[in-house]
Amino acid sequence: MISDYVNRVAITGVFLIGLGCSLTAQSAVREYWVAAEKVSWNYAPSAQNLIEPADELGVWGETLTYTKYRYIGYTDGRYASPLPQPASMGILGPQLRAVVGDTLKIHFLNRTDRPLSMHPHGVLYDKDNEGADGGAGASIAPGNSYTYTWVVDAAAGPGPADPSSIVWLYHSHVLGEEEMNLGLIGTLVITRKGMARSPSNPMPRDVDQELTALFMIFNEEDGKESGMKHTINGRIFGNLESYETHLGKRVRWHVAALGNEQDNHTVHWHGQTVLNHGRRTDVVEVLPASMTSVDMVPRSLGDWLIHCHVNDHMLAGMSARWRVLP
Repeated sequence: MISDYVNRVAITGVFLIGLGCSLTAQSAVREYWVAAEKVSWNYAPSAQNLIEPADELGVWGETLTYTKYRYIGYTDGRYASPLPQPASMGILGPQLRAVVGDTLKIHFLNRTDRPLSMHPHGVLYDKDNEGADGGAGASIAPGNSYTYTWVVDAAAGPGPADPSSIVWLYHSHVLGEEEMNLGLIGTLVITRKGMARSPSNPMPRDVDQELTALFMIFNEEDGKESGMKHTINGRIFGNLESYETHLGKRVRWHVAALGNEQDNHTVHWHGQTVLNHGRRTDVVEVLPASMTSVDMVPRSLGDWLIHCHVNDHMLAGMSARWRVLP
């Protein structure tokens, strides 16, 4: 049983900023506090096309701000101090991290006006911790809370052909399609056993930096073109605040997609190449609810595009810039 596993590993206590962590020599119970909240979201805060300024924003700039719902990470159970999060994560919820052998305890508070949940991909759970399709955690009413327990077994971690860390999605699943479109999306990153930087830092030690990119078309106006926001992490036309890395550093990109049949994306980096499970390329294909993790060592200084190479998606603003510094 999952509860028996938790009892075995939760022996000592170490507190980290934003993460409660009970450690043993082999594994940890890592705790996160996450609230769902109703927010106002602007898809292009500059109100400009920062990729091709002369082209402006077209019909996609007619309305830029909408009511959305987001997962917000907090430092502890008071839900008073939000976790710091890189601006490049955009609309995504907090990135939850673990190492194979760990257990995740996610304390979820629904601060919105509708029932919601947290449903993870990849990790091991029982019915009450699925966050979907029945069970105690399937639908958390407004104002209520629930603690999900997810076990990071070997089948949740990197496979033999994978890099040392891989990405999974999590999202609300009461009315799943609607809630993903509302913005209730986040990522889990799982590191191979023995590859974490330290017991308290599950980031893999064989990379210098990890960056995350979700390619998704948000439908804001019942299919009207002006409301089809072709985003990277919830921003359009270069308005995602810059990804930054450095020449020669080891960078891992965690790439995912969500949405409908239009969300078939070909992710392309200018100026660099990536290693995709042993294959050298500069374009990676992702389909709705698919995830992949690829490695890059930047070899050329400058400001570069990352974008979907589907023509209609480029025209609609599914582009961002990323910077390679010395």
